[in-house]
Amino acid sequence: MKILHTADWHLGKRLDRFSRLEEQILVMEEIIGIADEEDIDLVLVAGDLFDNFNPGVEAVELFYKTLKRLSQNGKRPVIAISGNHDSPNLINAPDPLARECGIILIGHPNAEIMPLGTEYFKISNSKEGFIELNIESIDFPVRILHTPFANEIRLKEYFGENKEEEINKVLSETWKHLANQFCDDSGVNLLAAHLYMNKRGSEILEEPEGEKPIKIGNADLIYSDSIPDQIQYTALGHLHGFQNIGTAEKPVIYSSSPLCYSFSEAGQKKYVSIIEAVPGKAVIWKKKVLKNGRALVRKTFTSVEDTVQWLHENPNTFIELTLESETFLTADERKRIYQSHNGIVHLIPRVKIRETVEIEEQQINLNQDIGALFKDYFKSKNGGQEANEELMNLFNEILNA
Repeated sequence: MKILHTADWHLGKRLDRFSRLEEQILVMEEIIGIADEEDIDLVLVAGDLFDNFNPGVEAVELFYKTLKRLSQNGKRPVIAISGNHDSPNLINAPDPLARECGIILIGHPNAEIMPLGTEYFKISNSKEGFIELNIESIDFPVRILHTPFANEIRLKEYFGENKEEEINKVLSETWKHLANQFCDDSGVNLLAAHLYMNKRGSEILEEPEGEKPIKIGNADLIYSDSIPDQIQYTALGHLHGFQNIGTAEKPVIYSSSPLCYSFSEAGQKKYVSIIEAVPGKAVIWKKKVLKNGRALVRKTFTSVEDTVQWLHENPNTFIELTLESETFLTADERKRIYQSHNGIVHLIPRVKIRETVEIEEQQINLNQDIGALFKDYFKSKNGGQEANEELMNLFNEILNA
């Protein structure tokens, strides 16, 4: 069978003042196309479906239309779990309608999915945190351990653990119990989770810039050695860069977000993961690159001319722009830069400190003109840089007001 794993859609997310909805529509269309081209049997969406607990109408509409098309109107099962950006209750709310379309939405980590059957597949077994699927075109069952995001308090509340226990132990024992009970070599065994997971002894993976953090210290860090041996593939969500923290034989994959959502992701390629699986054998997997979306770029220039030229040559980008110069930007220069490009998210002027200028210590004469005082103060704080005429005009305007 073939499985598509994707995560961290963050539908409705903005980049500062810029909407990303048009890009999200295109990349959702691309994911649907990949699922159809690859003849996928099962889709896993590993959390952070939306960017916040109360997504806008357009984001919600895009979400349900995408899932319906991924499910091929009920022919292909789609399983989507909530992440730390999602409201579990919102994800669970449309469940009866979604089930009619072959879509299984899981908001809480202790969820027990009610049995369902469509013309093309059925849930043949279900426990808290576990489902077994029988798909008409596949002659073996598919078992899925599912763990949507929950904070430490909620996890311990759900699983009834002593507050002294570590989350790692809670999940390890829960997964092991389910795997020992249901996951033998007669079916394909998967785990889908939205967690901050790392390989024990490895360097701690960084959460994306602007991401709501899951890890506070190391108490909330889950280690990949907690995954039961029976699991052939683990589909993770939360980190936005594609990476395998497992092994080639038993991959533990962050499939990446479909778009670059912060400048810490500048230059990253985005992917979905495609898995071929049969019972009792190592899976075969590959990453499929996603091509839609504006690139995020961090650039530094030393002249306005070079800046404007690059902006004209790279229109389909969002840019964090740093401009190093000897003097502060004038209003006309700022206007020219912004008129050259419609995707400037941040413009950071950086005035070079004049290392050769030595400011002599002197006693301040408080009786001198306040404009002269301001000039001396500005010069002392900016490495000898003189306040330009525009800045002095602004100072005088504020003073006169």
